[in-house]
Amino acid sequence: MSTQENPVKLTSEELDFIKNGTAQYNAVKSKIGDLEIQKAKLINEADAIVKAFLINEKTLIEKYGESAVINLDSGEVTQKQD
Repeated sequence: MSTQENPVKLTSEELDFIKNGTAQYNAVKSKIGDLEIQKAKLINEADAIVKAFLINEKTLIEKYGESAVINLDSGEVTQKQD
């Protein structure tokens, strides 16, 4: 007797386990993909902030000098003491 005449079938529990496991795995893969996209966006945002900071830093150095120290609370600019 060939298996084509009498195909072997999984039990309903076995089939449910495979279907549910596959669905759960695909959902996790999708979430990982979403997180990778979010990560890439955040990396791009961080890069843009760094570029803007570097441009501003160059402007401040030209204006206040390389030895300038800026107090981030008050905005006061002093010069480094050697």
